[in-house]
Amino acid sequence: MADVAALAGVSSQTVSRVANGHPGVVETTREQVLAAMSELGYRPNSAARSLRYGRFNTIGVILFGLSSTGNSRTVEAIATRAATEGYAITLIPVGAPTQDNVMGAFTRMGELAVDGVILIIEVHLLDATAVALPPGVHVVVVDSDAGDRYPVVDTDQADGAHQAVRHLISLGHRTVHHVAGPAESYSAERRTGAWRRALEEAGRTVPPLERGDWSADSGYRAGLRLAADPACTAIFTANDQMALGVLRALHETGRRVPADVSVVGFDDLADAASYLPPLTTVHQDFAEVGRRCVEALLRQIHDEPAGPGTDLVPTRLVIRDSTAAPEHPLWST
Repeated sequence: MADVAALAGVSSQTVSRVANGHPGVVETTREQVLAAMSELGYRPNSAARSLRYGRFNTIGVILFGLSSTGNSRTVEAIATRAATEGYAITLIPVGAPTQDNVMGAFTRMGELAVDGVILIIEVHLLDATAVALPPGVHVVVVDSDAGDRYPVVDTDQADGAHQAVRHLISLGHRTVHHVAGPAESYSAERRTGAWRRALEEAGRTVPPLERGDWSADSGYRAGLRLAADPACTAIFTANDQMALGVLRALHETGRRVPADVSVVGFDDLADAASYLPPLTTVHQDFAEVGRRCVEALLRQIHDEPAGPGTDLVPTRLVIRDSTAAPEHPLWST
């Protein structure tokens, strides 16, 4: 800093003010300092600055399962939004949702010096395993039923599933079969619950559900079982990847989509419009989830009040070519 000050012909205090983005520096002076920094290859010492101001400009992200589409896209959105706010992210995946693993992840985050933590949960973690988050930590939770204890940001997945089922019923299908996600998934449970409620509200029979694991392969196996039932004319899958497997199973067994069976997915993956046929699906706005997570956490970091509660991001049904009215009059309403 002294070398920069000497080259620019200013005081070290002025260099410090420019390096930290403080207002009140004459523009010509600021340009002199920046030019001197560039010439000398000077970079501010972020560690020292963090110690001085008590901020690290880093957000920690703890998550269970990076392989799932929802989690990976949420992390991508969080990283993108954090970068626009001048923050980096530190990612710690946790293999099993246990109290020890969660507390270990928070301990590790403390060692890495982060300003707050976003916790992405794919299971009933906070209830099922009685995990208690460390007190005094700035935290936002994603995809959880913990809104009574922590700030939560989530997609309105129940409404999305309800839209999907109502769409199929409105086309004239007597009932809608469901390929659900894993039983331990909170997202899967909400979609399954909304599927069941929508059928009950319409006075329709609720058929036995098929259980998958989010993968196309599990959707394929479920699709083979459903394809063998001639009464099955409509299928709502809990994600687009399982819908892809269902489409393959229907094709291999000679069931036409949508002439014989309509299929709706959930997520609206980038490739969903390129499925054969293009997939009707529920769009989740992962970018908005990431934006709201980062903004909710920054409010806490900047000492704004942040009580518990759930912030739901709306979903919308994207209608493509995989759904139509049933052709066989035996199964029409």
